Amino acid sequence: MRAVYANQIDQDNPLSCLTVGERPEPDLPAGGWTTVDVRFSALNHHDLWSLRGVGLPADRLPMILGCDAAGVAPDGTEVVVYPVVDDPADPRGFSLLSERHQGTLADRVAVPQACLVPKPAEVSFADAACLPTAWLTAYHMLVSRGRVADADAVLVQGAGGGVATAAIVLGVALGKRVYATSRVAGKRERAAELGAMAVEPGARLPERVGVVIETVGAATLDHSLKCAAPGARIVVSGSTSGHLATIDLRRVFAMRLELLGASMGSRDELAALLRLCAEGRIRPVVDSVFPFGDARSAFERLSSGEVFGKVLLDHTR
Repeated sequence: MRAVYANQIDQDNPLSCLTVGERPEPDLPAGGWTTVDVRFSALNHHDLWSLRGVGLPADRLPMILGCDAAGVAPDGTEVVVYPVVDDPADPRGFSLLSERHQGTLADRVAVPQACLVPKPAEVSFADAACLPTAWLTAYHMLVSRGRVADADAVLVQGAGGGVATAAIVLGVALGKRVYATSRVAGKRERAAELGAMAVEPGARLPERVGVVIETVGAATLDHSLKCAAPGARIVVSGSTSGHLATIDLRRVFAMRLELLGASMGSRDELAALLRLCAEGRIRPVVDSVFPFGDARSAFERLSSGEVFGKVLLDHTR
């Protein structure tokens, strides 16, 4: 079958490790696994990190990349793949598809039966494929970790990335005032089109916010702390600008701030996201769609830093 996979590891030139070619049909581990015929999949920065060897040691190669997919189960049911697999050997207690088990960037993917979430008929395969990683993480950050129901305003750092863009759309849909930062004027304009009040990085906000969505890391964390209202939650799921940041602890304890980590979300949260899509309350932001055979161009687009929203692969082309 066709697949997009890592055949080696290179920290400095990750795309040199990318192969688009044939791989064997998936094996089914014991314990209730099944297959999904993939119709659409989506790329994540997780895939680029895998090519650099982060979370993917060389002894697991070749590894099919990808966490996100929507497709058809053997009984004909249209499904979305929840990519989190129980993994007692991992310190987190779970691993994602493409870390220990083969990923979703292939004609077919093997998954535990429990990881199949029915796709509502109102949601396209393309939109559904956007949700399982970036959108699920943003939902979990806002709703579960950030307790956004108790906040009036949200700050999203780094508009344009998959999680940040999802957080803007979700925050607006949940009735919150959303501020969004980006170094790029064009991305600030796009964020404003989604309903956010777009500002330059480090800019003073008109108010302090109850929740901060932080995926940038070292370059923005101090600004995130300064923009936080008393008792606010700063939820971190990434560090694209660097993972070693200096924190003014006086601000943390004086303002009673909560600094929270987040990674992925639950199967039930993915189902809730799909309901929001089916009801027309949200629509995933798609940057671009590539035919499966042009997956290398899709990865080049993702690594360019110019994306705004999700990069998709159409497995029917």
